[in-house]
Amino acid sequence: SLSISASAAASAAAIVGSVAAAALGWCRPGPSRSSRIRSTSRRARGGGEDGAGSNSMEPDEKTIETMRKFSNQYAKVTDTVFCSDLAVASVVVVGLAHHKETLGAPLCPCRHYEDKQAEAKNGYWNCPCVPMRERHECHCMLFLTRDNPFAGEVQSMDLEDILRLKNS
Repeated sequence: SLSISASAAASAAAIVGSVAAAALGWCRPGPSRSSRIRSTSRRARGGGEDGAGSNSMEPDEKTIETMRKFSNQYAKVTDTVFCSDLAVASVVVVGLAHHKETLGAPLCPCRHYEDKQAEAKNGYWNCPCVPMRERHECHCMLFLTRDNPFAGEVQSMDLEDILRLKNS
């Protein structure tokens, strides 16, 4: 069985978190087109300019909960587990929720796309993506086979844990 050091696991988790954050636009200055659209949508629902005081890039808790339930169920059905650093899984679930709200589909948040709308419509990288469905290869490290050196031991996360860990 492969083993890795805690520092290697932490480094990998930091890299994945940075990639996911960049994919979500958290590192870009100014609002993206998607956040402007969602902000307008929230104002129309009475949520205010920034979604009732929350970060306009943050998806609603209801959408995060939907993606959490999906992730928990999919891990069980495929006999995969979440990354040993649950902050990685939390960032990915929030990223999926963000794309579900802004694109209408849970597009993989760990990749760069020239045209996210086209990719979401295409469906190849919508979670679970084709590589995950066909070969159990999850680029985001959300769904890991038990023999993966970064695999944890859990197949479910609570909403409270996701909300606490997503910014760690």
